[in-house]
Amino acid sequence: MRIAVTGASGLVGRALVPFLRAAGHEVWRLQRSPPQADYDVQWPSHDPQFRFDPGTRWDAVVHLAGEPVAEKRWSSEQKSRILSSRGDVTLHLVQALAALDVPPAVFVCASAVGYYGDGRETLLRESSPVGTGFLAEVCRDWEGAAATARGFGARVVSLRIGVVLTAEGGMLAQLVPIYRAGLGGPVGSGLQWLSWLHRDDLLALILLALTDARLSGPVNAVSPEPVRQVEFARQLARVLHRPAFLPTPAFAVRLAFGAMADEVLLAGQRVLPEVAQQAGFTWKYNDLADALRAELPPP
Repeated sequence: MRIAVTGASGLVGRALVPFLRAAGHEVWRLQRSPPQADYDVQWPSHDPQFRFDPGTRWDAVVHLAGEPVAEKRWSSEQKSRILSSRGDVTLHLVQALAALDVPPAVFVCASAVGYYGDGRETLLRESSPVGTGFLAEVCRDWEGAAATARGFGARVVSLRIGVVLTAEGGMLAQLVPIYRAGLGGPVGSGLQWLSWLHRDDLLALILLALTDARLSGPVNAVSPEPVRQVEFARQLARVLHRPAFLPTPAFAVRLAFGAMADEVLLAGQRVLPEVAQQAGFTWKYNDLADALRAELPPP
């Protein structure tokens, strides 16, 4: 397949490009900067008038680009950037693809388990309703924009991605130095659910979404074994041979992170990957401890 990827320099994208190429696919990176290598295409993502060369041919597009959600405090300006980078930018991309002489047949777009809001103890499946809160609003608009690709006949898959485990970045990379220093522990009550998956499994799930015509609409990209936050802390500490007895109280999290704290750190989602299971997807890492050991081998 000829596959275009946005967000190719991000945490998932920089692993996805070589993964797809190793699987025999031709991969093009869509990026805001001018092309620096073969198979690079410039894409000014915030320009609604931009169009690709109409003769460009891609069989599929994987759209991963977006403003990071948890790197900065949520000022009104930052929330606006996050929202626009999902809904507006996705719509711009779909419009540019629709103008091609032959638009792609498959459009796989990232989303997040934040779609469900704070699920508390509810078992959340792809059929579960959208939750409340800013992240739920972002994901709803994101998926809505992606769905417009059906207008040119594409099969659209929205991957509701959980916490991606890799030592190269994201939550795990931020926590490891804290735990190595002996300062790790659960956040808030520790009872909130954490839906996770190893990055290798996410790459394989993206490939399944690209190639399996049975997948359409929302797909929960998580391990079948969500854990409570306190269990995640215990497992990470055990893998690193460090204690995990210093909980961070909710008030301290709110003081440090503002409005983001309640939706990103103190909320949780107990998400089940029902669609992937029905499609026969096999996880490389079902067990959290195995996933952590794969990323954090002993020195």
